[in-house]
Order: sequence, then structure tokens, then C-alpha cells
Amino acid sequence: MSTDDTPDDGGSDPVDSEEGSVRDRLEGEAERATAGFDEGIVDLLSWVLDTETRARIYVYLRQHPGSTSEEIAEGTGLYPSTVREALAELNDEGKVRRRKREESGAGNNPYEYTAMRPSELVGSIVGEVQDELNTVFNLDSHLGVQPENGREPVRITVDGDAEDAAEGADD
Repeated sequence: MSTDDTPDDGGSDPVDSEEGSVRDRLEGEAERATAGFDEGIVDLLSWVLDTETRARIYVYLRQHPGSTSEEIAEGTGLYPSTVREALAELNDEGKVRRRKREESGAGNNPYEYTAMRPSELVGSIVGEVQDELNTVFNLDSHLGVQPENGREPVRITVDGDAEDAAEGADD
């Protein structure tokens, strides 16, 4: 009996399995690239916000504005007490806003949190970064060495883009 006469045994076609394999590899590579990108963002935000915990909360709130501490803890995998403590600090610093969630019925209305826009976050740390850079810039004068003439100190400005302006109008 020739292979053309063989009944279909329900096995997969080699072409289909090869395409599936390629698709699986591409999806896997895309997931790894996304995870690497996300980790890079979290690392940068960890520097801006002081800790990885606060960075993960900030990213979660940018993706899910109006979340409660319980929702944030569930979404980030952080301990609820850790999330509550970090949110209190971020709120005190003005990096997140909180307001009572309006729910009908009796009971406690939890706070819901929203993170400030990224341009505002950058703007909130510019002064500190600028001061540190100016210290390095003026190192010669701190060391008693003659500084170079005609150079301006470091000045950093942050301009929000049109999307930030539109989002700010909604706030």
C-alpha cells in the first residue's frame, strides 16, 4: 500500500507543525523582548522613584488608573501592606492622587489611586538632577582650580507633549 492510500490517522501535517513551531518561536521572542523592555522601564523608574516596588506600582497605575490598593497588590504580585505603605508615600510626595471610590450601598468606600503623568514625574525630579549635574559641572571651583570661562551651568527643561496636554485637560 502506498503512502497516498494510507488513511488519515489524525496526526499533524508536518507543514502545519513547522508553521506552529515558527509561530511559537516568534511569539516567545516577542514576549522576551517585551519583558526586557518592561524591566528596563522598571529599572529606570526605580531610579526616579527610589525603589522597584514604587516603580511597579507607578507602572501598574499608568496602565490601570483608578485602582485600589487591593487591586494594585493583586495586579503586581506585591504584598498588600507593602503596596499600602508605598502608596501612602507616593501620595504624600504628590506622585499619585487618591480619592474615595464612589460606590452605592453601605460599607467602606476604598481609595482609588491614579499616577501622575510621566512628564510631570520627570519634571518633579529635574531640580534634583540639575543640582547634582551642576555640582559636577562646577567641580573645578569646588577644588580651587580655575573654572573654564564662558560656560553656562546645566539647565534642564521638560516640555510635555500634546498627549500630556490633552490628558491634563481631562484631569
